[in-house]
Amino acid sequence: MADQDLGGISPLQQMVASGAGAVVTSLFMTPLDVVKVRLQSQRPSMASGKCLLYCNGVLEPLYLCPNGARCATWFQDPTRFTGTMDAFVKIVRHEGTRTLWSGLPATLVMTVPATAIYFTAYDQLKAFLCGRALTSDLYAPMVAGALARLGTVTVVSPLELMRTKLQARHVSYRELGACVRAAVAQGGWRSLWLGWGPTALRDVPFSALYWFNYELVKSWLNGLRPKDQTSVGMSFVAGGISGTVAAVLTLPFDVVKTQRQVALGAMEAVRVNPLHVGSTWLLLRRIRAESGTKGLFAGFLPRIIKAAPSCAIMISTYEFGKSFFQRLNQDRLLGS
Repeated sequence: MADQDLGGISPLQQMVASGAGAVVTSLFMTPLDVVKVRLQSQRPSMASGKCLLYCNGVLEPLYLCPNGARCATWFQDPTRFTGTMDAFVKIVRHEGTRTLWSGLPATLVMTVPATAIYFTAYDQLKAFLCGRALTSDLYAPMVAGALARLGTVTVVSPLELMRTKLQARHVSYRELGACVRAAVAQGGWRSLWLGWGPTALRDVPFSALYWFNYELVKSWLNGLRPKDQTSVGMSFVAGGISGTVAAVLTLPFDVVKTQRQVALGAMEAVRVNPLHVGSTWLLLRRIRAESGTKGLFAGFLPRIIKAAPSCAIMISTYEFGKSFFQRLNQDRLLGS
């Protein structure tokens, strides 16, 4: 099973195939990610007379002073979004269409190597687990997916943080750099891994659920099709279904991750010691207390709209790339 999955292609070819899929997916899905981040970073409106601190694209509601001289440079309650389509319309109207692709360079810098590492690590780990009989073929995708994602999350967490901040508000890279430097000066280099906990809690279960369901759905679909038929279409369908299920179950952790990351640097802007952020579970309870259960699923629609096609595009592109390299390697062997 492991040899069949790897298909005789090298790890480098796997990385190229997954990197190409990451580029295609990012180009199509970034606008939905921007809308999701905006909806999740939005907090309940504050009472009149209170200010919102605006720091290089980071919004965090704080009670600092009534409206007055000190608030001259502060932004009042920003444009609020009532839903996914409302966010699309208002972002385009007030900030321009290009804002929907804000953070795309950072996204590509992060996702291309991260996806290449992640997909290659998954295939290699699954082959290792099955080849050594360390776990059953049924659960090997779940274990391999969780381990591959845990390593990837740790490596790219700082880039994920910067991407989230860029998408939370439309700012320049110079402003982003200034805010990150202020945060590092205040909290040390560990502050760049702010949100690692909820990110891992979101992505590791997501990956385990995704690959477990993907292999099951793909196997079921393969049983309904002729053996000589291409698997790219089936990979597209299986990836979309599996991504949707995993995205729904892990959405509350995605909300926590976003809120922790967009808060980075806000307090430093006025030289106020950062408030204790609290554990992931405390933040989950706080969000539920402030916004109800609905707050834990903020950005539900754009995350689902994004998860299904992005997972489908990514996995089908990856499978297509692997098939391409398999044929290329076979032609080389026959020609030699």
